Amino acid sequence: RRAEIAMYDAKDSQEWLVPYRAGRDEGHLRQLAIVATLPAALARDELTLHYQAKADMGSGLIAQAEALVRWLHPQFGFLPPDEFITVIEQSGNIAMLTAWIIDRAARQCREWLSQGLDIKVSVNLSALDLLNDELPALLERCLHQYQLSPRQLGLEVTESAVMRDPASALAVLARLRETGFGLSIDDFGTGYSSLAQLKRMPVDELKIDKSFVLHLNESSDDRVIVKSTIDLAHTLGLKVVAEGVETVDAWHCLRQLGCDVAQGYLIAKPLAPAEFERFLRANGQSCVTLTEAAA
Repeated sequence: RRAEIAMYDAKDSQEWLVPYRAGRDEGHLRQLAIVATLPAALARDELTLHYQAKADMGSGLIAQAEALVRWLHPQFGFLPPDEFITVIEQSGNIAMLTAWIIDRAARQCREWLSQGLDIKVSVNLSALDLLNDELPALLERCLHQYQLSPRQLGLEVTESAVMRDPASALAVLARLRETGFGLSIDDFGTGYSSLAQLKRMPVDELKIDKSFVLHLNESSDDRVIVKSTIDLAHTLGLKVVAEGVETVDAWHCLRQLGCDVAQGYLIAKPLAPAEFERFLRANGQSCVTLTEAAA
């Protein structure tokens, strides 16, 4: 068992030789338990979706939100998404989780529409999702079931996921774009895609990774990178979303640079559906105070 653990560690690290490290048994057994308990956890609603608002930087209007999955495990407690999503993806079970997320996000979108809240909900796709030929059909079934238009369900995929198999990923993205889904490249700036590949991507917007935004007012390098990304995206006809917006100064700087949409703790942290509704109704679906502070 320990030799097998060392082998997978070697594959993940791309090293020729990796010894077994003390304590990895516990980590391996934890990963196995996470994978084994996923189907039952989905059936028992142990996983939930939280929603983080995105604000238009011109009007302050909140018309979009990103769906973020949370898991309160009965044995391990709160599991960080980076941990369990990575483990599930490595196990080959990510399609099961993605299908659940898409269904719950679409259902929530329909519920909000029935209450007069027109919110576009975005979900994240993994690299393996982009290799799943059944994904477009799954999305279309959800739209039909909950009587939604494609514009009400956005899809976010990381730059590195597209780079994993560009030809296959671009083919799936093209099919989704033809159906009418809005597509975003998440964590832009961290995946090292070429400008030629970016031009070929059938997407509507870029999301600037928060690592370039968090210290925007302190780092001239980050400011140059963000400005260049915004200018490039606009030249290609794409909108730009900045992640990690946590201060009014960052909002003001991004607005000066021409950023279109902001997402981060300055606007709201990820909220459970009921909390998200209260937040929207309390603010009238706007963050006018932010735009006034940045004016």
